[in-house]
Order: sequence, then C-alpha cells, then structure tokens
Amino acid sequence: MNSILIGSEALSSGLLTRHTLAVGYVRLFPDVYIRKGADPTLRLRTVGAWLWSRRRGVVAGVAAAALHGAPHVDADREIELIWDNGRPPKGLVVRNETLAADEVTRIAGLPVTVRERTAFDLGRHLPRDEALMRLDALMWNQRFAEVDVLRVAERYPRARGRRQLRELLPLVDGGAASPKESWLRLVVLDGGFPPPVTQYPAGSGRAVFAFLDMAWPEFKVALEYDGDQHRTNRRQYVKDIRRIAELERNGWIVIRVIAEDNVPDILARVRSALVSRGWKP
Repeated sequence: MNSILIGSEALSSGLLTRHTLAVGYVRLFPDVYIRKGADPTLRLRTVGAWLWSRRRGVVAGVAAAALHGAPHVDADREIELIWDNGRPPKGLVVRNETLAADEVTRIAGLPVTVRERTAFDLGRHLPRDEALMRLDALMWNQRFAEVDVLRVAERYPRARGRRQLRELLPLVDGGAASPKESWLRLVVLDGGFPPPVTQYPAGSGRAVFAFLDMAWPEFKVALEYDGDQHRTNRRQYVKDIRRIAELERNGWIVIRVIAEDNVPDILARVRSALVSRGWKP
C-alpha cells in the first residue's frame, strides 16, 4: 500500500475505499494523505506538496536544496513550489515565477530546480543571514559557480532580491560545517575583517592535528564556534581541551564563540587577536 497518495485518485481507481482511507491514512495537505503512523519526513512532505499541485509544481528553495543534498533542513520546513496557485495550504509556499527548461531537473522522480536556480532563489527570497547559511550548505554538498548563478539572474532583471543575491554570492563558502559557522563568518566579514579560511588544517601533511572552523593562517588566529555538543558530550569536551592546548603550543590564538556571546564582544576579541599578530585595520 502506498505510504502517500492523492485521496480522490485512490478512491476513483478503486485502490482504497472511503473507509480504508479514513481509518488508515491521515491528511497531509488537501486531498493528499499519508499512511497512519508514517513519519512525515521532509522527503515525504516534499512528495506530498508536489502531489498537492497535481504533479505540476516544481520543488524550489530550501526543499530543493535538501533534495540536492544540502544539510541542516528540518523535517517541518515549509516546502516551496514554483507553480501558479495563490492559496497554498499551511506548510507550503507557492511562487508564481518563470522557469526556463534548463532550470529544472529531476531528483528521485520529482521536478526540482537545478542547483544554480536553487542558489538564485535562496539568495533572493530568504533573510540575509539565513540566505548565506543556505547557500553555504548547498555549496557544501553541491559545488556551483558564482558566474552560473549570475547567468540565471541575468535572465530575470526585474526579479526581487537580486541586489542581496549579488552581495552574498562572493561570500559563499562551502567550508561552513554548520549554520552557526555561516553566521559567525558573516559577523566577522560585516565587522570589516579579512575573509577567514574555513576548515583550515593546522599542521602539515601527516602532522595535521586539527581542522579549524575559521582561521587567518598568516596571523595564526583561529575562530571556533562551540555548539551544544561541545558542552554536553564529555568525550567531545575532553577532545576540545586537548586540541586547544595543542594549537596554543603551536602558536595559535584560538577564539571560541558560544551561543550566549554578543556580536560586539566577538568583534572586539577578533580585533584584539589579529592586531596583536600584526594585522593593520
């Protein structure tokens, strides 16, 4: 039995009776049902969104990025479709936008915007901080060239958000391993500091002993974001202490940032470290 289906189609084809549909399935979107007890994963909800469009919509935005393999997308994230419908149900965002034939591919049987078009949409439609994070995550898994995204942008000179997209594209870095690392990198860039190198290997050859979230290797200054796992996982905590000690023995200044830190304090610490190593603002 299908785990997801269009209710009216299942009834008209005789696949299900009304009783079976009522007792064995729950509604996901209007006329779209999933089997009772099935986990409404992002993939399943994306399939449901496409079925709701009567198989005419194209998956776009963050949902498209997830299908391309981008990490850090929650299961309950709104599903974006490019389609002509002004009244989407809760959980869906529908954009009536133009799509060229070469801007659509198929992944797992679903029509999905290609990675360059996906990047074009992410950089325009999302708030600035999240847009960079989503672009970083897409680049982490699916390398794309800035020039190819700009080529898509040239097709739509009146598209909303093109200015933000053009500002963000040069900042995209596939080395950001988490949304918070993307945020932190944007903080230091907005603060006027030189772009840090992401996932920088401390040491050389077989003697590499750490990969740094962000670093200015010419000044031997590192910037690390410590998420909750660094505090709650004892093994990770011990590993971090030993790693930091080894970095400091090798002449590195390590700036560690946690969620409770405020931006002015972060910028002051970065500035102090870089200036102490010879950087001239």
